[in-house]
Amino acid sequence: MSDNVFDVLAAMANLPGTADTMLVDEYFVDKPTASARIFRIYRDLPLHFHRECDEHLYVLSGRGTFHLDGEEFEARPGLLLHFEKTKVHGFPHISEHPLVVLSVDVPRRRPDDVVFVDPSQGDAAAFMARNAPENQA
Repeated sequence: MSDNVFDVLAAMANLPGTADTMLVDEYFVDKPTASARIFRIYRDLPLHFHRECDEHLYVLSGRGTFHLDGEEFEARPGLLLHFEKTKVHGFPHISEHPLVVLSVDVPRRRPDDVVFVDPSQGDAAAFMARNAPENQA
């Protein structure tokens, strides 16, 4: 495929079955102005926020509870979630795996731009790993 066309379902199939981090992602677009990626969430994702980007999340598979700025919603395939930087969010409960999300971040979200509401629940290193052959199970 070209550098501008991406097979999201193929990328979803290539995400590892397990991970040491909370999520594993694979970038389609990684530019300063915006990034597009797919990620799989492996365990409940504590409340957190990002300082530098707005996020658009489209749920591809799985189900769970999505928390956004004090409200909770059922996360399910076909749901599009949008929120601005600094809005507290997370997936405090996953009820059906695999929970896979397509994400568009504007501007690009740096991998270390994650702030946990409760710092004891994680940090950037525990949060995310990029999908690479050595990460696949």
